[in-house]
Amino acid sequence: MLASRLLSILMLLQTRGRVSASELAREFEVSVRTIHRDIDQLSAAGIPVYAERGRSGGFALMDGYRTKLTGLTKPEAEALLLAGLPGPAAQLGLADMLSAARLKLLAALPANLQRDAERVAARFHLDPVAWFRDADPLPSLQTVAKAVWEEKCLKLRYRNAGEIYARKLGPLGLVLKAGVWYLVAQSGKSVRTYRVAAMSDPEVTEEPFVRPKGFDLAAHWDKAARAYETGAYPIRAEVRLSPKGVALLPALGAYVRDEAAKSASKPNRQGWIRCTVPLEPGEAGLRDLLRLGGDMELLGPPDLRAKMAELLASMARRHAG
Repeated sequence: MLASRLLSILMLLQTRGRVSASELAREFEVSVRTIHRDIDQLSAAGIPVYAERGRSGGFALMDGYRTKLTGLTKPEAEALLLAGLPGPAAQLGLADMLSAARLKLLAALPANLQRDAERVAARFHLDPVAWFRDADPLPSLQTVAKAVWEEKCLKLRYRNAGEIYARKLGPLGLVLKAGVWYLVAQSGKSVRTYRVAAMSDPEVTEEPFVRPKGFDLAAHWDKAARAYETGAYPIRAEVRLSPKGVALLPALGAYVRDEAAKSASKPNRQGWIRCTVPLEPGEAGLRDLLRLGGDMELLGPPDLRAKMAELLASMARRHAG
């Protein structure tokens, strides 16, 4: 803890220049007396730190004493500072380490790059959670992340479709998708995806897990995501859409929008088109189409059109008079 604080004090002095003892005490949640002892230890270690008295005084490093990252360009430094997501880092238990790493990066940059690099944090904020929803409660995430990092098998209980199952998994990697954490893991001979929020009682075992040679987490996720979208929308509905209906398609998701665009006919004189829209089975698909309102006409298949007509007639009866 002391060594980490001493290094962080050094980085702060390199980044901010002159810093008072009270500011350092607040930063590290220690007493002013402790800060003075830390400064004495830095001096004893050969760090050229000196004190200036007075209202605007404080501790500073001798001019010219700093560590520079050679070869790091301005765009590279900005990209590194933009890459850290404070929300997900906190969920993983890495918030303090991310903050310390950012501080060290800034301190090591040449002075002419520091100001521009810091502007990134002031002008860009990354919020990975989708609109109208909160982040999942994630009591299991840090344990799962530990199993991933240490390459140990993971025991847990998993909730799926209202049932709870015991699982023993070989963790391959964690993925953050639209604010939701998923674990990609090997179960038996299969590689599957598990939602971390549906896990309970996780336990990192002492049994090592050997990752399949050549496994690429990003490539696997892209392939699995496409397969999931295709499998989740097995129904193909023939519809007519007004120009406004076409503009509303993104509300049903990028996959639905793109599939509809591939099959779209030329607009008629009123601007309406015919296209094929992928849907989830059952009432979920009908609810999606209802989001398009009067700017959509369902043409087929006949059984789906009949269900839509029955649903709309029922709604009309309830709202009549």
